[in-house]
Amino acid sequence: MDEQSHMYELEFPGPTVSDTDGNGPVLVHALDGYADAGHALGLLRKHLKQNLSAELVASFDVDELIDYRSRRPSMTFEDGFTGVEEPELNLYAIRDTAGTPFLLLAGAEPDLRWNGFVSAVAGLAERFGVRTVVGLHAIPMAVPHTRPVPVTAHGNNPDLREGIRSWEGTMRLPGTAAGMLELRMADKGYDTVGLSVHVPHYLAQNDYPEAVLGMLGALRSTVGLDLPDGELPVEAAELREQIDAQVSSSAEISSVVETLEQQYDEAAAQPRELLIADGEAIPTGDDLASEFEAFLAEQAGDEGENGENP
Repeated sequence: MDEQSHMYELEFPGPTVSDTDGNGPVLVHALDGYADAGHALGLLRKHLKQNLSAELVASFDVDELIDYRSRRPSMTFEDGFTGVEEPELNLYAIRDTAGTPFLLLAGAEPDLRWNGFVSAVAGLAERFGVRTVVGLHAIPMAVPHTRPVPVTAHGNNPDLREGIRSWEGTMRLPGTAAGMLELRMADKGYDTVGLSVHVPHYLAQNDYPEAVLGMLGALRSTVGLDLPDGELPVEAAELREQIDAQVSSSAEISSVVETLEQQYDEAAAQPRELLIADGEAIPTGDDLASEFEAFLAEQAGDEGENGENP
C-alpha cells in the first residue's frame, strides 16, 4: 500500500476516468489559500460541478493537512453552536461537454505536510494514468476591469503554453502547495502547466466571474477541454455594469482606472512584456485598492440608510 494513501479515502466503486481510447485524464488542481483573487478558484469549482457531470474520486483527511488555528473555520452560534463549515479537499472525476474525463483536485490548500501531500497526489496520478498536470491560480494585479482578463502561463512544456504570455526573468516567491505540486510532478516526468489569471487588485476581495471565464478559456486552449461558460457571461456583464457605475461616480477612481487602461494597452502592444508598466505615473495596486475600498465603504454606509445595494 502507498505510504501516503492514509491521507485520503478512495470512493468504491470509483468512476471511470479514462477516455474511450484508454488514455489517462488531465489533472487540474485548484487550491485556495495563498491567493484566490476574486474568489475565482472557488467560483470555478462551483461552476464545473454545477454544469458538468462530477463524481467524487477521493477525499483527503483535512485533519492531517489543515492548521485550524491559522485558518479557523466559521461556526454558527444560535443559543449554542449549531454548525461548522469544515474545510474540504477532494478529487473529482468530471466529464467535459464532449464526454472527455478529467480530474479536478479542489479545495483548501494544505497548511501541513506538503511533501507527503504531493506524494499522495502523485500516487493518485499514477493510479489513474494522468498524463498532464494543470495548476490554476488567481492573483491580484494592477490591471483594469475594463479590459480582457490577462492570463500568464508557466511550466515545463512550452507547447502547452503556446499563445499565452509567459513570465520572464527570475523571481523568488513565497512557496505554495500548488507550486510544490508543479515542481515535483515535473520532476516525476509529467507535463505541467500553470495558468495564472490576473484579477484587478481593487476587486480581489469580491466575486469576479470574469476571472473564471479567463480560466475556462485557458483550459480550452492548453489542454483542449470543452468547458461551458453557463451563466458566467451574464453574471460578469451585470457586475461590470455595477462597477462602471461606481467608478463613474468618482473622478479620482475614474482617473486611476484610465491610467491602468493606458498601461494595459501599451503592454498589449509589446507581446514580450508583462502587463506591468514601469511608468512613474502608474499607481500601485495598494493605492488603487485603498481608493476603491474607501469608495465601497461609503456605498455600504448608504446601503445601511436606504436599503439599496451599492
